[in-house]
Amino acid sequence: MILEDLRYKAFCYYESSSWKDMLRVFFSDGTSAMIMYRMARFFRRIRLGIVGAVILKVNKTLNSCVIGRGVSFGEGFVLMHPVGVVINGAVTGGKNVVLESGVVLGASRNGFPVEVPELGSNIFIGAGAKIIGKVRVGDNVTVGANAVVLSDVPDNSVVVGVPAREVKRES
Repeated sequence: MILEDLRYKAFCYYESSSWKDMLRVFFSDGTSAMIMYRMARFFRRIRLGIVGAVILKVNKTLNSCVIGRGVSFGEGFVLMHPVGVVINGAVTGGKNVVLESGVVLGASRNGFPVEVPELGSNIFIGAGAKIIGKVRVGDNVTVGANAVVLSDVPDNSVVVGVPAREVKRES
């Protein structure tokens, strides 16, 4: 999946997924955090979760982002700028999810069951946005910078504000 992530990040940056552009994004901000996340997922899948946990701790130190051990995203997961990103370990997401810096995908309360966001596919989440609690974010959604999402977001929409409200929906 690392190649798919790099391919999608190159497309986001340059509207091209050529090898040259993939190499350019390989050295860009956030790519090491994406790769460490994928490595941690791999080790968890082969039942070496402790290795994955260590990788995520190193990721936290090197990239200033916290990605929980159980986080699951489809191919095309992109961290544009990882600083300040916090993702609860129970969050799930589809394909082509792009996060800017300072994004928080978190639980609404302590305890069990943990209530966390579920993200669809083809999502862009702007810098500083927060998605908190048992919230479903549909497919083809843009969450504006610094928005605070506390309720479900329908497919094909743009949400902004505190609390987030829908400002546009495409059919």
